[in-house]
Amino acid sequence: MADQAVKALSSQDFVPIKEVRDGIVTLKDGSLRAVIITSSLNFSLKSEDERNAIISQFQDFLNSLDFTVQIFIQSRKLDIRPYLALMNERYKEQVNDLMKIQIQEYIEFIKNFTESTNIMSKNFFIVIPYSPAMLKSSGGFLATIMPNRGTSQQRKLEGEEQFEENRTQLEQRIAVVEQGLLRSGIRVAKLGTEEVIEFFYKIFNPGETEKTIKLK
Repeated sequence: MADQAVKALSSQDFVPIKEVRDGIVTLKDGSLRAVIITSSLNFSLKSEDERNAIISQFQDFLNSLDFTVQIFIQSRKLDIRPYLALMNERYKEQVNDLMKIQIQEYIEFIKNFTESTNIMSKNFFIVIPYSPAMLKSSGGFLATIMPNRGTSQQRKLEGEEQFEENRTQLEQRIAVVEQGLLRSGIRVAKLGTEEVIEFFYKIFNPGETEKTIKLK
């Protein structure tokens, strides 16, 4: 019976996300998350003094935080197929026979090189949380004394007000993280709604990027 109950659950039941609005992730427990993408730094191109300064600045940034953050590194095999499809289009548009030969040879070189070499792409993200203090109304004392508090419209308005208040608190944390990273020489950008959805979709569907793209 227990196995049947587990099988009856959809995959969405195991995803803790309730909704994504204005680039903010609301989890089922009411807490919020924001995701920012960051650039990387190539230490091999820095002098020793520059490296020490960056490390010191980043250490100061981490020590200044009074909340937790999650650093997420996404490593994927570089998908060269869209680039090859673009080059194939350029090949078909080319009227110069010599250029067509060179493009074809270049396409073959890229194919062979990427097949023999494991080229990885890396993206760096920071997840910033905010968990508001909430009184749970399902069961307990609050539900006993106010079982049906207000109309659905009133509850909706209160929910909107609470979301805006919580988002303000989260955005203050985002600003702290962005400023700290910028001082370390790292560029940042907050993900929007569509970008956040794509971010989580790739996490829960890692095989989707491996679908074959047919060249015309």
